[in-house]
Amino acid sequence: MYPRQCEGHGQNISFFYSRSNKSIIPQWKPIDFVVVGLGVPVCILIILANMLVMAAIVVNRRFHFPIYYLLGNMAAADLFAGISYFYLIFHTGPWTIGLSQTQWLVRGALIEMSLMASVVNLLAVAWERHQTIFTMQLHSTMSNRRVLLFIVAIWVVAVVMGLVPTMGWNCVCDLALCSTVAPLYSRSFLVFWAILNLLTFSVMVAIYARIFVYVRRNSRSVAPHAAHNGHNDTVVGLMKTVSMILGTFVICWTPGLVILLLDGLECKQCEVLKYEKYCLVLAECNSLVNPIIYSCRDEEMRDTFRRLLCLFCSRKEEQDFSFSNKEHYNSHISFVFLLLEQF
Repeated sequence: MYPRQCEGHGQNISFFYSRSNKSIIPQWKPIDFVVVGLGVPVCILIILANMLVMAAIVVNRRFHFPIYYLLGNMAAADLFAGISYFYLIFHTGPWTIGLSQTQWLVRGALIEMSLMASVVNLLAVAWERHQTIFTMQLHSTMSNRRVLLFIVAIWVVAVVMGLVPTMGWNCVCDLALCSTVAPLYSRSFLVFWAILNLLTFSVMVAIYARIFVYVRRNSRSVAPHAAHNGHNDTVVGLMKTVSMILGTFVICWTPGLVILLLDGLECKQCEVLKYEKYCLVLAECNSLVNPIIYSCRDEEMRDTFRRLLCLFCSRKEEQDFSFSNKEHYNSHISFVFLLLEQF
C-alpha cells in the first residue's frame, strides 16, 4: 500500500496513537462505556427510523415524486451512517489496538462516506425545494432518470470523499503531519474536510434564506386578496421547517467540525481529545433527527408510518391488511416496474 521508505510503513496503530499523544490501552475506561452505552441505542434508532421512512416512500404512491425520492435517498444515507457508526463502536476503544492500518482507514472511510452522503443529501433537498418553489409548483418536474443520476452523483461524491485518506491523503509517509483526533489522518485533510462541510452548510443557509425571503414577500402581496390564510400558513410552516433544519444541523455538526478544524490547524491548547467522542455521537444524532424533520411533519407520512407499524405488530392479520386508498398504494414490485416504465 505504501512505499518501503514511508516512515510509518508497517507500524501498528499504537505507534501512531503514541506519537499523537492519544491514549490507547487494552483496559476499558469510563469514556469507552459511555460511547458504547450512548452509541448503540442511537444506532438502533437511526437504523429503524430510516428503514421506516424508506418503506413508507416505497409503499405509498403519493410519495412517488422527486422530492420524496431524495428524502428516501437521504434516509438510505442516514441508515448507512447508523450501520457505519455501529461498526465503529465495536472497533474503537481497546479494540483499536488490534486493527491494521488498512482496517483503521476503512473504519474512518465508512464514517466519512455516510456523513458526507447525509450532508450532500440535505443540500440536494434544499436545491430541489428552491427550484420547485421558485417555479410555483408543488412537485419538481425532474424525470426519474434525472433523479436517479442525481442520487448516483451524491453517492459518488460520498465514496470519493471517504476513500481519499485511504488512497494516500494520510500521514503514514509523513509522521510530522499526523493529527491528534485521527492519528493516521493528515492535518491538511482534516482542515479540507471541515471547511468543505462548513461551506456546504453555508450554501444551505443561503438557499433556505432566499426561499424564506421569496415566500414571505409573495405571501404579503397575495395574502390580502386571498379568501383563506393559506399563504400565511405557508410562511409559518416554512419558518418552522427552516429553523428546525438549520438549528439541528448547527447543533449536531458544528462542534465536530470545529474540533476537526482546530486539530487540523494544530491548536495545542484546545484539548480536542476531551470532546471528540461526544462530538462524534452528537454529529451522528443528525441522522436520527433528519427523518423526524423531513418526514414526520408530513401528515400523510405519519399515517403511513402508523399503518406500517400496525402491519409489523399484527403479523397474523397481514393477509387482511390494506391501505384505506388502494389507488395511492402499491407493492414494492409495482413500484419498481413504475420506475422502469419511466426509462
